[in-house]
Amino acid sequence: MIRSLRVRLMFGATALAVVFILALLPVLKGVVRNALEGVIEQRLAADAATLISAARIDGGQLAMPARLPDEEFNLLDSKLLGYIFDRDGNLVWRSPSSGDESLDYQPRYDGQGHEFSQVHDARGNEFFVYDLEVDLLRGQAAAYSIVTMQPASEYQAVLDGVGRQLWLWLGGALLVLLGLLWLGLGWGFGTLRGLRHELDEVESGQRERLSREHPLELLRLTDSLNHLLEGERRQRERYRDSLGDLAHSLKTPLAVLQGVGETLAMNPGSREQAQVLGNQVERMSQQVSYQLQRASLRKSGLVRHREPFGAALDTLCGALDKVYRDKRVQVIRDFPANLQVPMERDALLELLGNLLENAYRLCLGQVRVSARQDAQGYELVVEDDGPGVPANQRERILKRGERLDSQHPGQGIGTAVVVDILDSYDGQLQLEDSALGGACFRMRLPG
Repeated sequence: MIRSLRVRLMFGATALAVVFILALLPVLKGVVRNALEGVIEQRLAADAATLISAARIDGGQLAMPARLPDEEFNLLDSKLLGYIFDRDGNLVWRSPSSGDESLDYQPRYDGQGHEFSQVHDARGNEFFVYDLEVDLLRGQAAAYSIVTMQPASEYQAVLDGVGRQLWLWLGGALLVLLGLLWLGLGWGFGTLRGLRHELDEVESGQRERLSREHPLELLRLTDSLNHLLEGERRQRERYRDSLGDLAHSLKTPLAVLQGVGETLAMNPGSREQAQVLGNQVERMSQQVSYQLQRASLRKSGLVRHREPFGAALDTLCGALDKVYRDKRVQVIRDFPANLQVPMERDALLELLGNLLENAYRLCLGQVRVSARQDAQGYELVVEDDGPGVPANQRERILKRGERLDSQHPGQGIGTAVVVDILDSYDGQLQLEDSALGGACFRMRLPG
């Protein structure tokens, strides 16, 4: 299927132009044929007038001179033939040029004046015939048919040559027309390229809305896209505000429950219940944080952000180096300095932050972060030299909706957030063994 609108329009226009040329060609050939036949008729009429001017009536009989004024009638190999028939259709004279022709032509002396037609001789050759009825010759009563003829072979040769010229000229005109049409379509689609450029700017965050500097036919589309962009922006703001209000409203009751647990822990008889309460409050706090992150870190429907990968990594490593300063973790970086990842900044920081925090916490002293872009998209890899992830737990970590914290409270939330963020960006996460000896989290993002 042809996906380019310009190419599709060009194919459609080409098909219509070819059909038009094919329909126009026989019309033009008909016009040329009629014009040539008109010229031939005029010439034969002039030749008939020459015969009339040379004819005499002597004693009631037709008399023609031995040599006619038009030399073509006198030459045996001439293509111009002349005949004179009486009222009854009897041949009374023929020109010397018709000596080797055998035509079975019978004129009709019916008072119609003149007739232009086509006949065939005994050999099948076609001739143009001009038949002129004469009632007076030099003032004397007469009743003759003056007939002049010429072969149609020359006419057909001219017509064939004109047909070939028409093919060449119309073919050349078609190519020129298609070239101009291609240029015209390019100029006409320039406004669509401008719209695409503005959409690219909207996706990259350089522009908030589309301009109205477009043709009237596109304003309905651009206005709808602007309404959609504005609606999405407001919806995301409402989500953020609502999630912030929810988090704020839950902090107070959780803090109260935490305080109650600490108070109960001071009583030796309630210490076990206080521990259970504290664990459950901690799990509730983690679940609230997880659901808030899951709801807020979503890919935008229209806006396609791109964030520098190195800058995000610098921010996270700077914070984690302070938290784990006693371990003196060495971070190996393997990615282009100008690499940009198609994610929003908060989502990228949350994605890398969860994986790097696990890598810092579990590594022996070395973490490697690599990234690259290829034809399929982007690949991000976080590795460490720690104990790794048990093989029987990997499938549970990568399975959407499963978390290790169901058996070990306080662990696994970060991996679940990573899986959800990648899912919202149509990405994938694979867990492998690292060449450093620990775990390797390999992420794929579409381009």
